[in-house]
Amino acid sequence: MFRITSLLSSAVLVLAVSTPAIGMSAKDGTVSPEEASSNQSSQSNHFQTSFLKRQVDQNMSVGRAISSIASHYPQDVVSIVDIALDTYPDQYREIIFAAISSQPSSTEEIVQLAIEKEVSSCPNIVQLAIMAEPTYVDFVVQAAAVATPEELNEIVRVAVLTQPDAADSIVQTLSQEHPNKIVDIMTSALNAVPFVGEYVVDALLAVFPNDAKTVVETAVRESSQQREQVIRILATAQHAGVQDDKLKEYALAAGLSEEDFASAINN
Repeated sequence: MFRITSLLSSAVLVLAVSTPAIGMSAKDGTVSPEEASSNQSSQSNHFQTSFLKRQVDQNMSVGRAISSIASHYPQDVVSIVDIALDTYPDQYREIIFAAISSQPSSTEEIVQLAIEKEVSSCPNIVQLAIMAEPTYVDFVVQAAAVATPEELNEIVRVAVLTQPDAADSIVQTLSQEHPNKIVDIMTSALNAVPFVGEYVVDALLAVFPNDAKTVVETAVRESSQQREQVIRILATAQHAGVQDDKLKEYALAAGLSEEDFASAINN
């Protein structure tokens, strides 16, 4: 059985042996720093690719190979995922799932890498990453939103549908990163999972107390067809410190009638 050796240590050994003979000038036998760096990178990639292929052959699965390597050498998991996605692009789902499940602390880097390599659409990668490690959902959506800000609404929708229990955290995290997109973020979240309105309002008022008008109006408007949700949203806002007169102003502006507001606030 092949004994796993440290990827980094073995790569250094290979480079130490091979580098002096590579890239020498025909004129004086010297190696420029640029040539040396390029040669080292090429040798390292070649070694890691060979190492990964051997592990895949032994484990009979790229996912099991990634898990094995990650468990022994967690510091190398991102570089191995990089090589794996290039070597086995059709098996990106197995690669990403295994890597994140085995080494959750590298979730953000792995998501960024997968998006950069365009192995699938950003929302698909978000869904896969959250399924692999739900507790790291904030890191997933942050990385995705930075990489593809034009897909922010779809990132929110997919993330909230995949992990509805974390909807408040998802909306709060992304709104802090994109404060000018609060309405879009809230709308995407509430349209995807209507029952999270009160939690989203509570989370946003905690970090954006001066934006109560935007938060409450948006939540009431997007939840207007669910009376029980509107009642909970208004109660949450009231509990968060929004005054009744302001609450009424925001509710009416969002399309609620005075009668419905009175009924909701008195429940």
